[in-house]
Amino acid sequence: MEVEFRRTGSRRYAVTVRRAGFPVLEMNPAPGYDDWIPHDLVHFAVEQELRLRGGLFGQLAAGGTVGTFHLAPTDDRTRREEARQRKAVARRGAKLMRAGRDDSAASERAASQCYQAWRSRFLRRSGPPDTERKWQPPDRPSSDRRAAIGESLRQDQIDRVCERLDELSARWARLKIGQSLTVTWSDPSRTLRPNKGLQRTRR
Repeated sequence: MEVEFRRTGSRRYAVTVRRAGFPVLEMNPAPGYDDWIPHDLVHFAVEQELRLRGGLFGQLAAGGTVGTFHLAPTDDRTRREEARQRKAVARRGAKLMRAGRDDSAASERAASQCYQAWRSRFLRRSGPPDTERKWQPPDRPSSDRRAAIGESLRQDQIDRVCERLDELSARWARLKIGQSLTVTWSDPSRTLRPNKGLQRTRR
């Protein structure tokens, strides 16, 4: 699966997903724009490095929509074909969302924790940025839950995600409006099947 992150405006971006055997999906505009790294690119790094098979991108790779992606515009479909395909995609997406509920929640918590760890390191290295970061992670746990989240990720896992965020942020920050970067979700062992239980792959 190839995932394209494209700057579409001064503070806007879109995500396009291309998968073998499934229609192209798009989310435009996508939420959580950030000059250094957008929200969904954080999720991609977290889920790939931690091998969360039922997270957002595992579901997309398996043919889902995670409730926010839609069929990309095309001239190849009639209205009837598009309506039929849209219903089929929605049904499969709903099954995958149910099967991946736990991993999706884990992805939100891990994205919050890793983003904050990466942001702290980034600011220590670079000093205060010229442009204030606008995105705040969607899952802001209470102090009691924060301790539980801290126990869920080892330091080496956080370090690995932060290294990937460094790489992706450097690529993203160089993009001008209209330009894009593409990342690949290529390991089939990370893919979730809609009617199967989740099996985490561990390093």
